Amino acid sequence: MAEQTSTDPLVALLADMTASSIEASELDAETLLLVRIAALVAVDAPLPSYLMNLGAADELDIAPERVHGVLTAVAPIVGTARVVSAAIKMMEALGIRIELAELALEADATE
Repeated sequence: MAEQTSTDPLVALLADMTASSIEASELDAETLLLVRIAALVAVDAPLPSYLMNLGAADELDIAPERVHGVLTAVAPIVGTARVVSAAIKMMEALGIRIELAELALEADATE
């Protein structure tokens, strides 16, 4: 089982579940992330879920075009409303990531 690093039991549980899922999957990292994003769209996941998974996709250097391709692929199955909802949440999540990165840079500059 994955080692717990958070003091919040719920966060630790989610981290353990994610780590176990990654370890159990035979998919390569990029495919795994794209499938996870497709699943988020299908269940109309909340913004924090996109924030975490888009962050992981960014760390793996997954091109935005690949994520766009996922939205295109699932649209006929999940419907327009879910895809639009996901796109909006992804844009908001990316905006939050940019703000956090800028804050981190500012903090580093003042140290």
